[in-house]
Amino acid sequence: MEFPMHWLIILVVILVLFGGRKIPELMRGMGEGVRGFKEGMHGANQTQSQTVVPPTQPALPTNATDASDGEAG
Repeated sequence: MEFPMHWLIILVVILVLFGGRKIPELMRGMGEGVRGFKEGMHGANQTQSQTVVPPTQPALPTNATDASDGEAG
C-alpha cells in the first residue's frame, strides 16, 4: 500500500505549528477528554436505569413587605 503524500504534508504542518514538545500534551489532553466523555455517557446510562426520585417541594415565598415601615394599607 502506498503512503499518500498529503498525510505527510499534514503531519509536517502540525509539527511546525505546535512543535515537538506540545504534541504529546495535546494528545494526552484529547485522550482525557475522550475518557471523560465515555465516563459521562456511562454515568448517564446508569442514572437512566435507576428509579427516579421525586423532587422536593420548593420553599414558599416569604412576604417581602414590612409592617413597621409606616405605610397605611
